[in-house]
Amino acid sequence: MGDLALLGFGPDGWGLALLRAGLLTLAVSVAAFLCGLVLGTGIAWARIAGNWPLRKLAEAYTVIFRGVPDILVIYLFYFGGRQVVTAIGTALGLPGPFDISGFLAGMLAIGLISSANQSEVLRGAYQAVPKGTIEAGRVVGMTRITLFRRVIAPQAMVTAIPGMGNQWQSVIKESALVSVTGLVETMRQVSVAAGTTQEHFLFYAAGAVIYLIITTLSDQVFRLAEKRSLRGHAGGGI
Repeated sequence: MGDLALLGFGPDGWGLALLRAGLLTLAVSVAAFLCGLVLGTGIAWARIAGNWPLRKLAEAYTVIFRGVPDILVIYLFYFGGRQVVTAIGTALGLPGPFDISGFLAGMLAIGLISSANQSEVLRGAYQAVPKGTIEAGRVVGMTRITLFRRVIAPQAMVTAIPGMGNQWQSVIKESALVSVTGLVETMRQVSVAAGTTQEHFLFYAAGAVIYLIITTLSDQVFRLAEKRSLRGHAGGGI
């Protein structure tokens, strides 16, 4: 079964290192999700209200980032990013060496992947809002901002929150791929601990527990947000 003392916080335990790695996993995931939300909102807007070139550009973006393997995108940002930074630094005459943060590369790569998926969730949520409701808001003289704030956003959130919760869960699992950049998040730390102690089952099981804790707690947050979004709707809310 393995020596459970290795998971403790004592001098011979890996507990503190695993805790730090879990917090780093959470930090990467939150940063990537927020990056994806900002970009995804812009892409969804381009596909809904943009002109023809913007719509086609947004469609191409979603096709590319939903079709290319996640690990390849991370490699492109990490190794390709270092080459770009080196080229720019050399051109400006700056002293080397040049490098790119594994956190930054991983966050941007996962954020871009997530943005393509989040844009589809947001676009579908907007299209689920009854057109008659939007027209009624325009008839009574609502500005576009007021219409969005009071009519579109509250109704779209009812549809969007469950899908965004699924995207968040995907981001957490994709964050394990960031270990290829050398960033010491959960997957990297359990691999190091397992290799050092030869207690592979113990530490990989501990890694699974860390991911399950993060996903379970965050799932409860999204469930609460979903219930709050249902307030005022028939049969929902708290």
